[in-house]
Amino acid sequence: MIDTFFDFGEVIDKDSKFVIFGIPWDYLTSIKLPNSAIAPERIRSVTKDLALTTEMGIHIPKLKVVDLGDVSIQTKEVNRNIELISDFIKTIYKQKEDIIPIMIGGDHFCSYPVIKEIGEHFEKKEEFGVLIFDAHLDFYEEWDRGVYSHATIAHRTFDLDYMNKNNLMIVGTRDIDIPELKIATEENISYLNAYEVYEMGIEKYINKIEKFYASHGIKSLYISIDIDALDPSIAPGTGFAIPGGFSYREFWIILKRIAEKFDIIGFDLVEVAPNLDLSNHVTVNLASKIIIELIAFISNKNLNGI
Repeated sequence: MIDTFFDFGEVIDKDSKFVIFGIPWDYLTSIKLPNSAIAPERIRSVTKDLALTTEMGIHIPKLKVVDLGDVSIQTKEVNRNIELISDFIKTIYKQKEDIIPIMIGGDHFCSYPVIKEIGEHFEKKEEFGVLIFDAHLDFYEEWDRGVYSHATIAHRTFDLDYMNKNNLMIVGTRDIDIPELKIATEENISYLNAYEVYEMGIEKYINKIEKFYASHGIKSLYISIDIDALDPSIAPGTGFAIPGGFSYREFWIILKRIAEKFDIIGFDLVEVAPNLDLSNHVTVNLASKIIIELIAFISNKNLNGI
């Protein structure tokens, strides 16, 4: 029997608010060490051992979530997989127009076709923005196998017709290479380095994120979370373990505030490598907690009419 995330149901109905799906694909990672393709299954599996309330006391079984399983992937067929992911999301929206998709990857390139399809589905594109949490800019024009790579995901997102310097921000950076820094500077891409949370304090840090989007009329956000945005002391199970990332509590507070301020219309969590995790599954547990806590933040906002 295949586990679902927190034992949620597998059928979208009229009351469903969120739909989880996995993309078990890491062909476009730049190193062989991690195995993030197994992350969707492992992240689901650990939830059977986690408590059934969120930190703020929300009963997880009462959340309106379904888990549709994984997209069927053809490992080396990149363009075909983009189509398969797009078709999968279109099928979701046909079942419920206003549902919130949540993707579990896979390497970070998995986010690109998801962002693309959700962005194309969203009608008020002038109000749409993408917030990426990542230790890296991932803004190369090409890397390894070409223009499609987990190191080019932010650039491919930026290249979408409805994306620009005013609705894309990358937060948590601390491992930026010279060529991508040059491109990002030329394109005037906004990013916040991780160390700045300590220099300015978390309140000002969050305010910078909020003001960036609000000042450009952005009301709805897609959030993409690379697990390496968090410090490897709490998230060692990832391919690029870069020191100096967010603590869990810092990240929790940032997500809570962003969910209160903006309409979150989709999010993902990627780059967890269970084969590199500790035996107590700390990274996989962390990923599961981030996903369910963010779902609860979004649900709580909707219930309170904020």
